[in-house]
Amino acid sequence: MHMEAWHIFVSGRVQGVGFRYHTQQQAQKIGIRGWVRNLPDGRVEAMVGGNASAIARMKTWLESGPAFAHVDHMQAKPCSYEALAEGFFIR
Repeated sequence: MHMEAWHIFVSGRVQGVGFRYHTQQQAQKIGIRGWVRNLPDGRVEAMVGGNASAIARMKTWLESGPAFAHVDHMQAKPCSYEALAEGFFIR
């Protein structure tokens, strides 16, 4: 099975609304590996890896985030899957 990975930046009201926690929960639910963290400029950064179907689901979820978030923009670019450790972590 082909695995892929994406480096993602999400902007909008994405800090202080449980975005990282809910991203981790969603990733674990659909079998995504990687990590998520807050950035000083107010954005959230994530690296996600998995099969194409799981990645598509995760990217769709990140475009809206949890209930109290408001995503204005999501930027994603492909990256190396091999660089991701197993599991999904909040940094």
